[in-house]
Amino acid sequence: MAKIVVVTSGKGGVGKTTSSASFATGLAQKGYKTVVIDFDVGLRNLDLIFNCERRVVYDLINVINGEASLHQALIKDKRIDNLFILPASQTRDKDALNQEGVQKVLNTLSETYDYIVCDSPAGIETGALMALYFADEAIIVTNPEVSSVRDSDRILGILQSKSRRAETGSEPVKEHLLVTRYDPRRVSKGEMLSIEDVQDILSVPLLGVIPESKTVLTASNEGCPIIWEEKSNAGQAYQDAVSRFLGEDIEHRFLSTSRASFLKRMFGGH
Repeated sequence: MAKIVVVTSGKGGVGKTTSSASFATGLAQKGYKTVVIDFDVGLRNLDLIFNCERRVVYDLINVINGEASLHQALIKDKRIDNLFILPASQTRDKDALNQEGVQKVLNTLSETYDYIVCDSPAGIETGALMALYFADEAIIVTNPEVSSVRDSDRILGILQSKSRRAETGSEPVKEHLLVTRYDPRRVSKGEMLSIEDVQDILSVPLLGVIPESKTVLTASNEGCPIIWEEKSNAGQAYQDAVSRFLGEDIEHRFLSTSRASFLKRMFGGH
């Protein structure tokens, strides 16, 4: 049986789809057969990050409605053999999702995959609630700013009360915190919350800290999950986060500014 992992947040624009793509890619790189599902019905961005938008013929809603099989809708990633993408529909409404249909899709996928990563839309609309309902584990993505953290706290409350595990009284959804767009220099100036501040508010174990980096946007525009950019700090941070998720004990990096070398400090270099 596959483990179902939802990547979620309360606020939009925090890097949820970027994180879903890199996290799923990282699991596949580790040898796990992985499928990532776009639950953002009506918008659909996950296929752009994987550069497979022109290969979308059928989508999640087609499968739920019996208009296509999973085999027809799943798109195999070009870079790695055991990674597949199930896109969302751009033409349907979020209400096209229904719990019975989603469960049927997840049950079928669970028979052949190790991990199912659910890329949730922001907020608490139908798509977001469907994405988190069946989760075994949740990655809460937040920026180090008050509004983003506050909205993430709301999502934690929903996970703890409206997930299937909560309804059945079984073991709670395992929660992980992923802080994105972190800039230690802005933290030192009081322009951002520190990691300690975020953890104090949310009280969720820290899975990873993704530093602010222009390479994230560049990679997304090029249709490549940032985790493939092994020389970038952000790519390395996602690799670390995946390894921690799988149980490895890895020290957190990119939490402080790198100290300028002696020569640069002496001669005013930046």
